[in-house]
Amino acid sequence: MTILFKKLTTALLLTGLLAFTTAATSAQAASAAPKSVIHVVTVKFKDGTTPAQIKAALDGVQALPQEYKGITRVWTKAFKVQGDKTHAIVMEFADEAALTAYSGSAAQKKWYESYLPIRAESTTFDITN
Repeated sequence: MTILFKKLTTALLLTGLLAFTTAATSAQAASAAPKSVIHVVTVKFKDGTTPAQIKAALDGVQALPQEYKGITRVWTKAFKVQGDKTHAIVMEFADEAALTAYSGSAAQKKWYESYLPIRAESTTFDITN
């Protein structure tokens, strides 16, 4: 009976320790999750758009972190594309407030001068934790 009791106690202690470790790891992962917002735009450019026009639009979006402090990073080099969209633009914003404030900002308006005239269609996803 004593051996059975020891085995049961050990099993219960290990189960409790495992549950505690799992909960602590989950809480740590949640607190370590970034609060930034990833703004993903897939783009199809208008027929007749030149490579120089596309380059100007992509260069313009690459300059946005210097123009708008709420944008921390930008990616524009798509190396795998599916569907009829030919390009993707990804912007990382510091947080949701930075993305909200960007809409209609001087930086966005400046970039839109090169981007909107050549954009046929786009799809946007905003992602955060």
